[in-house]
Amino acid sequence: MWFHQAVIYQIYPLGLCGAPAENNGETAPRILNLLNWTEHIKQTGADTVLLNPVFDSDRHGYDTRDFFRVDPRLGENKDLAEVCASFRKAGLRVLFDGVFHHVGRGFWAFEDVRQKKWDSPYKDWFHIDFGGDTGYHDGFWYECWEGHNELVKLNLRNPAVTEHLFSAIRSWIEQYGIDGLRLDVAYCLDPDFLVLLRRFTEQLKPDFLLLGEVVHGDYNRWIGPDKCHSVTNYECYKGIWSALNSGNLFEICHSLARQFGPEPWTLYKGLPLLSFLDNHDVTRITSQLRQKELLPIAYALLFGMPGVPAVYYGSEWGTEGEKSGGDAALRPAFDAPRKNQLTEWIATLAQARKSSAALTAGNYRNVLLTNRQAIFERAAEGERVLVAVNIDNQPYTAHFDAGCGRAVDLITGRDHDFGGGSELPPYSAFYWKTER
Repeated sequence: MWFHQAVIYQIYPLGLCGAPAENNGETAPRILNLLNWTEHIKQTGADTVLLNPVFDSDRHGYDTRDFFRVDPRLGENKDLAEVCASFRKAGLRVLFDGVFHHVGRGFWAFEDVRQKKWDSPYKDWFHIDFGGDTGYHDGFWYECWEGHNELVKLNLRNPAVTEHLFSAIRSWIEQYGIDGLRLDVAYCLDPDFLVLLRRFTEQLKPDFLLLGEVVHGDYNRWIGPDKCHSVTNYECYKGIWSALNSGNLFEICHSLARQFGPEPWTLYKGLPLLSFLDNHDVTRITSQLRQKELLPIAYALLFGMPGVPAVYYGSEWGTEGEKSGGDAALRPAFDAPRKNQLTEWIATLAQARKSSAALTAGNYRNVLLTNRQAIFERAAEGERVLVAVNIDNQPYTAHFDAGCGRAVDLITGRDHDFGGGSELPPYSAFYWKTER
């Protein structure tokens, strides 16, 4: 599938485009600001754009009011169509955020229930108890997402609900030409709904991607021929920054070996999990790392490890943002994209990955591992790449059996001789493509 070779660029449009926090219904074509980002996205090495929620919502996009109408704070449907057409013309695939577990209190069907109570034809679209109540005092209780009563849980076992959501997806493919969906809180979705969703989207578009948001647990529960194609790799997201902050590369390399290594009990070998350093829900990697010198190495690990790498808008030039500052701190507005040495480094890593079958689809094996140095192998048929990093402020000479005498670094294009040991300068990373 095309996703296996992809590099994702993630955008939270309501934030990047500077939309007001509250939706008062006023329409402004802010989404057109993304037209100025098309060339920049390509220059980062990304080939796929993930747009977080773009449809009419109460506040943050995950509290949907209408699945068929673009959020007026971003513009009209035609504005989003223009942006998606620009991306596709530039050779970029487009993913939307599919928020199907819950809706906002402003969702039209829930509004009908609030007004008509048990006389509403939509009361079975939700999980409602007319003998209870919530803090909103609607005169009934309803299930929500993780205690947040502003997010009303949909009854995904109701065929009318499923048909409504599937009609929306069909319209998104027809109007915007999307190539897949990120499934918000996929870990909460009814498994039977996932099966129906996979079957429906494959009929519409055979290579349509379903990417699930999963935080904990065995990712195999949500990946399969009748479920998601991929899910988010939160285990290694945490493993990268934690290992770099603690000066303990054993943490991330043991996680990678557990997930993708050569042992028969390996959990996710061959599965293209989504790899990331940050996103719209977590502290930016630049703020997360205690030593900023390690930022390029974090990205080298991201693009060198198994999985499909994703870059969150603004992080490619080192934007800061703390989770403790709330959603606004993680989802800032920018008038235009920026570029610096980090941006160029990420673009180089992306190009190296795309040029290598081993880096995009190869197996994983730890070769040399200390607290502050790591060398692991990515091997595919006909190709082998050694990913080497040094997170120390001192040089390190690595002595190991490379299985050959020479290599070329896919990052710099320079030749490398393994004879006499391999010198790793302070805060350095290499992708050594070896002789076979």
